[in-house]
Amino acid sequence: MKLKQVKVKEINGLIVEYSLKFSKKDKAQILETDDGLKMIRINSKNLFFFHKEKVIPTLHLMQTHLDLLKKITVDMGAIKFVINGADIMRPGIVQIEDGIGAGDYIVIIDEKNSKPIAIGIAKLDTLGLRESTGGKVIENVHFVGDDIWKVD
Repeated sequence: MKLKQVKVKEINGLIVEYSLKFSKKDKAQILETDDGLKMIRINSKNLFFFHKEKVIPTLHLMQTHLDLLKKITVDMGAIKFVINGADIMRPGIVQIEDGIGAGDYIVIIDEKNSKPIAIGIAKLDTLGLRESTGGKVIENVHFVGDDIWKVD
């Protein structure tokens, strides 16, 4: 595992779309694991990860900043599959937020506790998601208990 110190200004430039800003007092690092996982650490907390060259908030950050990504809500029966890395199937979705575009990163939350359990890539836009009746509609890229979740 490698840690590289970076300037907070550089990190703020990478995350501008999320309307978050860190101060010069914050300690910013890029972490790279031996298996190629790359993350942004702020004050020793893994807050973002790189996926296909894009910077995405981790579930740890989403716990306190749920508004960073558009949301879909899944029923309780879908949770055990989602947190084992399964893609999200349309029948398990109970609520879809407006404004989702195909290819957007979104957060998947559970219907009972409204807690983030995964981050995925929408295969359809909001209308397509609502009109769809079956099949995989979200690619799961980060979920509770995966390698990103476990990195210290």
